[in-house]
Amino acid sequence: MSRRDRALGALTGLAIGDALGMPTQTLPREAVLAAGAVTGFRAAAPDHPLAHGLAAGHVTDDTEQALLVADALIAGAGRIDPRRLADDLDRWERDARARGSLDLLGPSTRAAIQAVRDGTAPELAGANGTTNGAAMRIAPVGVATAVADLDDLVGAVEEACLVSHHTSVAIAGASAVAAVVSAGVEGHGLPLAVALGIAAARSGAHRGRWVAGADVAARIAWTTELAGRLDTGTAVDRVIALIGTSLATQESVPAAFAMLLLHPDDPWAACCAAASLGGDTDTIAAMTGAMAGAVHGVGAFPADAVETVRAVNDLGLEDRVDALLALR
Repeated sequence: MSRRDRALGALTGLAIGDALGMPTQTLPREAVLAAGAVTGFRAAAPDHPLAHGLAAGHVTDDTEQALLVADALIAGAGRIDPRRLADDLDRWERDARARGSLDLLGPSTRAAIQAVRDGTAPELAGANGTTNGAAMRIAPVGVATAVADLDDLVGAVEEACLVSHHTSVAIAGASAVAAVVSAGVEGHGLPLAVALGIAAARSGAHRGRWVAGADVAARIAWTTELAGRLDTGTAVDRVIALIGTSLATQESVPAAFAMLLLHPDDPWAACCAAASLGGDTDTIAAMTGAMAGAVHGVGAFPADAVETVRAVNDLGLEDRVDALLALR
């Protein structure tokens, strides 16, 4: 398996997880299970509050915004210009509205972009962003940045977070996801990748503006214990009850790690489990897929699932992966 296979696995896995979680996002777990646990792509229900009208295999804002980050990295030769990213996110939301989409910028990003519109410098706009918007779109930073120097990786994550999520909890969560992606692309196995993710989360928690919140690194570490000593059903119940599955970084990022660890050898099963949790399922499954895909490579996903997300969406992943790896 080549580095390119693993990098393509990260971005493809992100899209697959996103598409699996698309029709279940915002729903309580009980409603998800009433329709049957997720085992494949589904169209959104006609009355879905955000995704109605989307076909099976369609991605959401998670994948589309991750590609914006990839393009910003490529355009900046490995550096993200916060003004460019702010403009790109603003333009993306306007386009999404024009397409009739209701799945738009999250609360932290929306507030930051509005602040930029009102004259706040992009470097200062993200001082209140705590949700998982940064972590959901951070995978390209992990592809483009080697994990050998953790400080460099976390610094690159912080730069990507600056415009919308420049807080300790958001940077910690995004750093954890980026480190696993980077470690996977480098060829490290899951145990080392997760250990580096925890270390990156600890480092990231000392960046940006400090905000009160549960410790992301500690919660991820706890999920490794859950996965090691409990059966899958009990562990999932504990994750939902004690970690949570909302758009809060300190909930959704550890939840994604839990699904990854409960299905360590099966990225597809991990993504389906994440999409079945209820809550912010598209984001949790997208992060799960990005991390699992980086560790196991694109070939670990069912070929028909890979073909579906490519056919339903215009993603252009191969060219972006090549450009990101050139930066690495």
